[in-house]
Amino acid sequence: MAVRTVPKSSARERLLDAANELFYEEGVQTVGIDRVIEHAGVAKASLYNVFGSKEGLVCAYLEYRNTRARERITRTLARCRTPRERLLGVFDAQHEALSAPGYRGCPFVRATAEAPDDSSISRVAEEHRTWLRGLLTDLATECGYADPGILARQLHYLYDGAAHSARMDHDFSAALTARAAAAALLDAAPLADSAAAGEAVPS
Repeated sequence: MAVRTVPKSSARERLLDAANELFYEEGVQTVGIDRVIEHAGVAKASLYNVFGSKEGLVCAYLEYRNTRARERITRTLARCRTPRERLLGVFDAQHEALSAPGYRGCPFVRATAEAPDDSSISRVAEEHRTWLRGLLTDLATECGYADPGILARQLHYLYDGAAHSARMDHDFSAALTARAAAAALLDAAPLADSAAAGEAVPS
């Protein structure tokens, strides 16, 4: 009987796994490169060969977090039937993240807290926020609201508030509270035309 061997993960994968664990649990500024290298079990040269610098590794870590967040939201929205359900589904996806064991706050906020505004770290974080704001705007447009851009900003504020409350107040149901507030906001927001009311704001 042939023995099945498990492919050994690459140095990049091991470094990224170590960075994801350590950076998220302890903070980007707190964890030095040597800790990541030791945790990953790779040579120091591997980090510089693959990522170039600690900043490059931090950016890769945030890109990984961005991909995970987008996949979680996309997966949740795929179960929704209407634009309104999808708009509120963003908060359902957030609840999944906030209520998971080991939640320690928004990784993008934590990583950029001490990073210069013009750093590549801040740019990666901004890309995530731009994507989320764009998604909210697109969904609000599909619902037929008169000013989807303003509504998306308001919903984004609720989303941010829930993330901070879960971290600072240890309120892991914060996304559900934000969802209820979002539903009230959708009910009150003006529609572009009455024809859209049937799906956007059901009676």
